Amino acid sequence: MAVESNVRIVSTPIAPAADPARLPVRPPRALDPRVLEAVLPGPGRDKLANGPVLAVTTGQQPGLFTGPLYTVYKALTAIALARRLERERATPVVPVFWVAGDDHDFAEGNHTWVLDPQAEPVEIRLRERAPDAPLTPLFRERGGPEITTALERLRSATPETEFKSAVLEWLSTAYRPDATLADAFAAALHAVLGARGLAVFAFHARPAKLAAARVILAGLSTTLDDGYTPVLVEASLGRDRLRAEGDGFVTRRSGERFARAALERIAETDPERLSPNVLLRPVVEAALLPTIAYAGGPTELEYLPRAAPLYATSPGIDRQEPVPRWSGMIVEPKVERLLERYGLKLEDLNGRSGDLESRLVRDAIPADVAARVTQLRATLAEQYDRLGEAIARIDSTLARPVQTARNNALVATQEIEKKLLASLKRDNETVLRQAARARATLFPTGEPQERVFTLASLLIRYGPGLLDAVDREVAHWSGVS
Repeated sequence: MAVESNVRIVSTPIAPAADPARLPVRPPRALDPRVLEAVLPGPGRDKLANGPVLAVTTGQQPGLFTGPLYTVYKALTAIALARRLERERATPVVPVFWVAGDDHDFAEGNHTWVLDPQAEPVEIRLRERAPDAPLTPLFRERGGPEITTALERLRSATPETEFKSAVLEWLSTAYRPDATLADAFAAALHAVLGARGLAVFAFHARPAKLAAARVILAGLSTTLDDGYTPVLVEASLGRDRLRAEGDGFVTRRSGERFARAALERIAETDPERLSPNVLLRPVVEAALLPTIAYAGGPTELEYLPRAAPLYATSPGIDRQEPVPRWSGMIVEPKVERLLERYGLKLEDLNGRSGDLESRLVRDAIPADVAARVTQLRATLAEQYDRLGEAIARIDSTLARPVQTARNNALVATQEIEKKLLASLKRDNETVLRQAARARATLFPTGEPQERVFTLASLLIRYGPGLLDAVDREVAHWSGVS
């Protein structure tokens, strides 16, 4: 699918889209008012508050400037599937995005990547966390003065377009020095997708944690394969796993002991300190939300089935079905022209730096020259082999010198070919630069585009119509249109 600027959007499915007929049939239900308190105001929240509903969920840990593109792709997948389910089941269905503000992986949330005016990838990094620093959840980690520097870096590292000021205003409204990274992420995501019906759920908010306390505490009765429970508590070294020991629990890193009664008091008075791990999280989600499907990426689709035994810790909670999110690429016009001109496919750009360039140069060798070089090698090898056989019948000690002469002759043809390739590289420098930039656009840092670039970077280049076009492609893939 193309947008007005001739950008092409290509679906690269990680799995077939969800089939609504295979999803669980559940009665809709009303939400706990405490859960609604943790949902950002907007159409999605209004719909959740308007009586019994169903939900299609997805989620992600906070990322700088909304993080990689796949975060938005997850949200658009949930929106599309909710639309289809609502139409086919004649029941209100709300797409809900779970902001995993409990996450403490600062190295994942402190940076993002953008395309500069020359279509080169540029990293924007907030700051580093000291290796020995407590593992503070991102809902407690404020942007600080570095967020202003990061926004200025975004301004200076991206091209000047008619869309740029609106994108910078959108992000600077959410990402403020006094805002936590989790709240900024939630606000930015809500601002760009809330009008499309997405309900952004800040699970780290106190009301949500109070509503989830019973299910989180129930997880203490389970010991996973690594010997720890699926429950974490904020202790002296930050967010920490709990291991059952005697009549209490001990944190993995700090070695602090907590009686169960102490954890129950924390759940009542300071519930933000308790959180589920990745396996208990879907159980908590299913307890708080009437969800029937969770849209996830490849890693989530792999580990979510392993959460199944944990639903038994809280009887009466229905398990949601993991479904694949949409995956795709945004192909710029210049890249499109390069692909067409040289008969390349997108996957041809997914390789080591220099591989495609070498292939393009080799393809530039005239056919008659390439054929003569190949013929010369074959002739030299054949004639030297015959000479060696004949001489060996006269004097076997001469076989080795003949073999050496043969190898030297073949090396000489390789040197000729190297010089030819070097000449062609000089003549094709423009094409080689285009190939390198195309790879940097579609597979920056050697990874798929969707795992690296932030949406803001592409909105600056192509405007809000790009998001509309991606939304349409996701809807088409999901079977909505």
